[in-house]
Parts: sequence; structure tokens; C-alpha cells
Amino acid sequence: MLNKCLFLAGGYGTRFLPATKAMPKEMLPILDKPLIQYGVEEAVAAGLTEIGIVTGRGKRAIEDYFDVNFELEHHLQGSARETKIQALTSLTDSCRIAYTRQKEMRGTGDAILTGQIIVGDSPFAVVLSDDLCLHPTKGILEQMVEVYQQHQCCVVAVEEVPAELTERYGIIDGVKQEDGTYLVHNLVEKPSSNEAPSNLGVVGRYILVPEIFDELMKTPPGYGGEIQLTDALGAIARRDKVVACRFQGIRFDCGSIEGFVAATNYCYEKLQR
Repeated sequence: MLNKCLFLAGGYGTRFLPATKAMPKEMLPILDKPLIQYGVEEAVAAGLTEIGIVTGRGKRAIEDYFDVNFELEHHLQGSARETKIQALTSLTDSCRIAYTRQKEMRGTGDAILTGQIIVGDSPFAVVLSDDLCLHPTKGILEQMVEVYQQHQCCVVAVEEVPAELTERYGIIDGVKQEDGTYLVHNLVEKPSSNEAPSNLGVVGRYILVPEIFDELMKTPPGYGGEIQLTDALGAIARRDKVVACRFQGIRFDCGSIEGFVAATNYCYEKLQR
């Protein structure tokens, strides 16, 4: 049963220094909600109510945020701002959240291995919160869950990226299928535009099967000297089945200042309509 979602929140967020020296990048707010709350809401809407969060040093604010604050709730009781906290309380009541800590920042693959103690021997989704994905009616994770239910294999979310930006993404080499998904033959981590096998880049949403743990254990450090999830998925795709979902919706790279500002402006304009 697919009901677990792992959030990778151990990174330093160096592109937002000095703000992220003391504040997790996942807690940066888009309007009045931190990035990670958007992700948890997306997961719960997709039926993924068992939430695991892989954190790191200086990330206690994430645990505090999803915890109960009796003093604040009592202070706001009966005021106009009480509804602000009620929405968060409703969210945390609809799911269970567990935490574990990544000892070293050794890449997404190592972070997922760290989270194995939470997800166990079950299929699970993975979210990188600094990719803010929005759709008015059906979230990206919900779309991916439907693809997983049909294909019963690892699923990656992809979107078209400009040729000059392929070196920022994992790029798939795949063939489009009748249902609109892509059968992935290989994945390449951050290739140059001349070496990219396509213009379809993987974004921060995945559904993985337990086989990924064995593959990650034998995956050597790759790009940047880190254990790359892309390399492990590529190895699985070369011998088994991996499917790419070209999702419907809009995605902002909120790990960059430009993307963060664009997401803020988009959400503010939407609020004003």
C-alpha cells in the first residue's frame, strides 16, 4: 500500500545564505506558509499520510513548526487570527510525522538511505520541498500515484527544460508510451546540452520501490562526490522498469532566488483574484 512520503530536508540551502544560516530553507515562506507545508499538503491530498522528514543540523524549526504550541493556540483563541493556526492543526491531525537526521550531506541517495528506517520495506514517495508544484485540482503527487498504481514501478516527475539548463537536472532517456508516460531507459545527472539525451528534466517528486535501497547501497559517489539518486534510478531503468510522468501543473524552483520570487508573485496574484 502506497501511503508513505519522505521529505528530504537536510541540505544547507547555501543559495539563500545568510538567511539559511539559522533558518531551514524548507521554512522559507511563500506568502504565509513555509515551503514544506505546501509539500505536506500535496502529499496528504494524494493519500500519503505517513510522513517522514530527513533533517540535519540546525533544522529543529521544522519539528517545532509541526508540533503543538499550546501557549500560542491559547493566545489566539477567539481572535480573528485563530483560523491561521487551525489550518495547520487540521493538516497535522490528518497525518503522522516522523523524523530522522542525516549525519552528513552526501547527496539525495544518502538522504533516502537515511530515511529507510522510517519508510521500511514499502513503496514510498519522495519530495524535495524547494520544488513548489501547484495544480488547481489534482496535485502532482496525486497524478504520480495514479501512474504508480498502473505501472507498479519507480516513477519520476519530469518537465521540459531549456537546453542551456540541462546541466542543472537529471535528464531522462526514454520513449513515450500510449498513456502519455515515458518508459525510461536511462537517467543522466546534470549533463551538458550536447550530452543530454532529451530535454525532459527530473524535478523533486519521485515514487520509489524498496529495491532502491539495495541499489543505493552499491551506488558509488557520482556528480559532486555525492551519492546520486539519479544514478541508482538509471541503473534500475537499464535492467528493469522506470516510468516518467510529465505532470500537469506549474513548478517553481524555490531553491533559487529567482524561482522563489516568481512563486511568491504567482501565489500573491492568485490570492488577489
